[in-house]
Amino acid sequence: MRKSISILSLILGTYSALAAGYVSDVWVPDLGNGKYKNPVINADYSDPDVIAVGDDFWLTASSFCNMPGLPVLHSRDLVNWEIVNYAVDTLEPVEYYNSARHGDGVWAPSMRYHDGTYYIYWGDPDHGVYMVKTTDPRGKWDAPVLVKEAKGIIDTCPLWDEDGKAYLVNGWAKSRSGLNALLTVTEMSTDGTRLIGNPVAVYDGLPDGNHTIEGPKFYKRNGYYYIFAPAGSVAAGWQVVLRSKSPYGPYEARTVMAQGNTGINGPHQGGWVDTPAGESWFMHFQDKGVMGRVVHLNPMQWIEDWPVIGVDKDGDGCGDPVSTYRKPKVNEKVERHTPVESDEFDSVELGKQWQWFANYQLPFGFTSPNGYYRLYGHTVSPDFVNMREVPNILTQKFPNDTFTATAKCTVSATVDGQQSGLIVMGLDYCRIAVEKQGQEFVIKQVECRNSNKGKPETSTVIATVPASRGHGEGNRASLDRDIWIRVKVGKGYACTFSYSLDGKKWNACGKEFTAREGHWIGARVGAYAIQPKGPNRGWIDLDWFRISK
Repeated sequence: MRKSISILSLILGTYSALAAGYVSDVWVPDLGNGKYKNPVINADYSDPDVIAVGDDFWLTASSFCNMPGLPVLHSRDLVNWEIVNYAVDTLEPVEYYNSARHGDGVWAPSMRYHDGTYYIYWGDPDHGVYMVKTTDPRGKWDAPVLVKEAKGIIDTCPLWDEDGKAYLVNGWAKSRSGLNALLTVTEMSTDGTRLIGNPVAVYDGLPDGNHTIEGPKFYKRNGYYYIFAPAGSVAAGWQVVLRSKSPYGPYEARTVMAQGNTGINGPHQGGWVDTPAGESWFMHFQDKGVMGRVVHLNPMQWIEDWPVIGVDKDGDGCGDPVSTYRKPKVNEKVERHTPVESDEFDSVELGKQWQWFANYQLPFGFTSPNGYYRLYGHTVSPDFVNMREVPNILTQKFPNDTFTATAKCTVSATVDGQQSGLIVMGLDYCRIAVEKQGQEFVIKQVECRNSNKGKPETSTVIATVPASRGHGEGNRASLDRDIWIRVKVGKGYACTFSYSLDGKKWNACGKEFTAREGHWIGARVGAYAIQPKGPNRGWIDLDWFRISK
């Protein structure tokens, strides 16, 4: 099972090399003919924001409780993107986020470049406004700064004005504050570390029919202050722009993009960016349910100091989103590449596609110089109900509406009940478990419906297989099982599982399962290991994990 890994490959950083030139087998937006298709990132990068610094474009997105958090993506043409970093390794308050807090955490961040420094702000609905910064987005970001302790403030975005003053706009979470469709602006210290004024209510969307207005992004152009904000709900909304000569308003409101006659529902919430060639573009999300909120790129033009996003065929100032369009004009030829999905685990750096459901803690798992990732079993309580409570499930986003994920792995266990395998995770989930029972391993399909409502799992035994090898004696004796596990996600997100004992002959594994989205996020796929309480840990060694058609 173990691959031979050269010292040279470790020194050179195999993962980094693969990630930089990675091209997905299931979704490539660059059509290779000067055009692109949407979504440009067909994965759950919710609430994206984007900036341009020279010839480089940088993007971040909501990560909620998934850690590491605040993904940092890079592009040279707004179409071909690469995951290069995360801005937060540990979410604060640390003790709170050491547990899985589905739906909490990082909501609708904003990214800005000011005076040589990159900033990301976000609102945590339960704890307040946070900020991180760096001078190198590929390098280490500073520890989070609590700009304002508060409950209910979300979707924050700063603006540094020409007169030296700074401001922060934000939305409000009705679930925490009771306020809905309200945007406020507060003066901020020029170093961006604290709010120094009282919030001013600059726009209430309810009288205008812009219910659920949120996710504001703050800009200034030609003497006007602009707040770009989505309204009308996540799945069925539209993009609104507010305009004023003062940061505190009063603001005029205009709808500048809506679904129109397209099949792209709820096109809104994102960021405006200008290219070095002088073109304006808007990156936003589309809610696709199980897929989560995927990222679209739309052209933008300015008409009488109002933006129009998408293609406005009838000239009413409100554009329709595009499915295909010409690529942005840039200063260089950009080779096709996409965010990394597959992982050979040939580097001592864990691939950027992977996240946990809580802050990483020892010993969730470790990389290895031997070409595998070792994920240790999480000890579950005697009254364990379902996997929603497990913090160290190692998953990545669904990479397309249809795809196949195959993992080659070794399960190791010392006591009965230790189990590991492959999981498709969401509010409903399904996992294949390879569980030690006596001197053999039992393969089970385990399913849970409405895990967020505390519903228990149900399981079906598929097969009993012998161990591949044994180690040690007495209560230290352990058994290993080499196994390949696969899930094929088909039309309608129908998931069919299979396993192999030799990587050649595949056996169907259980019944079909329909994937379901998670809490504010899309469905995810990955690996897990759990065990009953005991002195010895079991684990799963992931030799490789590959995404294919």
